[in-house]
Amino acid sequence: MLDMGFVKEIETILSQTSSYRQIMMFSATISQNVKKLAKEYLNNPTVFELTDVRQRVNIIEHTAYKVDSFKKIEMLSYLIGSKNFERVLVFVNTKKTADEITEHFNLDGLKTLCMHGDIKQSARNKAIKDFKAGQIRVLVATDIAARGIDIEDLEYVVNFELPQSTDDFTHRVGRTGRANKKGNAITLISAKEYKALEEIEKDLMITIKRLVLQGYELTEKQPRLYKHKKKKLLEKKKVDKKRSDKPEKKIKSKKTTKRDENRNFRRK
Repeated sequence: MLDMGFVKEIETILSQTSSYRQIMMFSATISQNVKKLAKEYLNNPTVFELTDVRQRVNIIEHTAYKVDSFKKIEMLSYLIGSKNFERVLVFVNTKKTADEITEHFNLDGLKTLCMHGDIKQSARNKAIKDFKAGQIRVLVATDIAARGIDIEDLEYVVNFELPQSTDDFTHRVGRTGRANKKGNAITLISAKEYKALEEIEKDLMITIKRLVLQGYELTEKQPRLYKHKKKKLLEKKKVDKKRSDKPEKKIKSKKTTKRDENRNFRRK
């Protein structure tokens, strides 16, 4: 509810209720907003944690496919079809991407529906119902639309794009591997997403295996350095080049003459 922008409504309700009240808060992940709200309205609360976040993620098999950003849709369609994945929940960051994937997959013969903020709640409920019943093969969703989704025996979750935070990553992959059942989390990463994935691995203390699918090898280069770093490197190269271009000065050896010997003798 906080992610959907209802924090003011929650605060209004709490401010108008009696101070003698019992509040119970439930959340898949405890974000900073939730912590702030809990600190403000709860009095010495008791916290019950079902499983540790890292333990929860560790029971899921993680793989990351390195692929160009403009080939992600094509590769994912091929992967689902060639590996015969039955039900796949695909997470994206924008409504536009969700619509593009849905259109592309349906043209490829993969029955697909999407869920995002512009789709009515009744249509979202129908999409989830059809997905649970196996009437559609792929469900594409944004993070906001996917809050609270609970699908039994969901084997595959795909991060088409990396989320903005580690908490969102945990929430996404937590849709699979439930009740200690087998779960697979697949992440598609382009060159510019390498660093973001490494940060997630560091936060969760996990290592995600990198794979390359034949025919979809990565050709994009990693992002360029920031301008100030690049400028310093170019200046350093110029200085090094100037130094290497300058001919070394030859030190002429002085020949001692009879006159020099006499001068030295007189000084002594």
